[in-house]
Amino acid sequence: MRYTTREIRLAAALVEAADTLTDGFETTPYLQRMSDHCVELLSARTAGVMLIDGGEAVSLAGSSRHQEVALDLLEAQYGGGPCLESYGSGKPVAPVSIRVAHADARWPAFTERALRHDIVATYAVPLRRRETLLGALNVFVPTPPSGPGGPEDSDEPEDGTAQELLVAQALADAAAVGLRNHRVYSQYRTLSGQLQQALTSRVRIEQARGMLAERWRVGADQAFLAMRRHARRRRLSLDGVAGAVVEGLADDAGLRREVAGPLDGPS
Repeated sequence: MRYTTREIRLAAALVEAADTLTDGFETTPYLQRMSDHCVELLSARTAGVMLIDGGEAVSLAGSSRHQEVALDLLEAQYGGGPCLESYGSGKPVAPVSIRVAHADARWPAFTERALRHDIVATYAVPLRRRETLLGALNVFVPTPPSGPGGPEDSDEPEDGTAQELLVAQALADAAAVGLRNHRVYSQYRTLSGQLQQALTSRVRIEQARGMLAERWRVGADQAFLAMRRHARRRRLSLDGVAGAVVEGLADDAGLRREVAGPLDGPS
């Protein structure tokens, strides 16, 4: 089986979309790169991604090619546009003629700006991971050169765009998976760090109370209560007090006085 250059480039783009399990991951450059792939693989002037939460845009990213145009067209959709429509329905917005949409007063602010940028058509696909919608990918098609088949002949988008829509959806789906995977990865890393910190703190506290119990010739529970009273009285963390004990920086006399106090309840 022979593969076309476009198929090979699409496969490479999908692999890149999955590469998000890194600590240095940044959302905006990642979405910008996904938009770049759209421009490279589709008949597009530029493309952009709108991340949406609760029906409102929270982040915009445009392709490096004509980035200002992409961001301008995404910003124009706060009052309505293909991104919000695709996100709202969870389905693709098939290629739409900008002239026809403008004449029908569909997305007036967006279509007005699109005409200024010589965009003849647009389509959008949702960024989705199963039932979870994250936003939408928007592709902007430029005005073709004058001549037969040019904009003077038809207000309809070019034929054969069904395949383009499928390619855009594949990229959007891959990006959604990449974003979700990184979110899970980040949560795992955060939880892992918290558990490690808790374990380290517990070990330090046990080490400190053992040192104090041996030094003062008291029970380990008494040493622990002394550290806890000392921490509460001075509004310090128990881990901080334990660390000071281990490092030999604690107020030993102040801690020792806490041993004689009334016993606290269980920690």
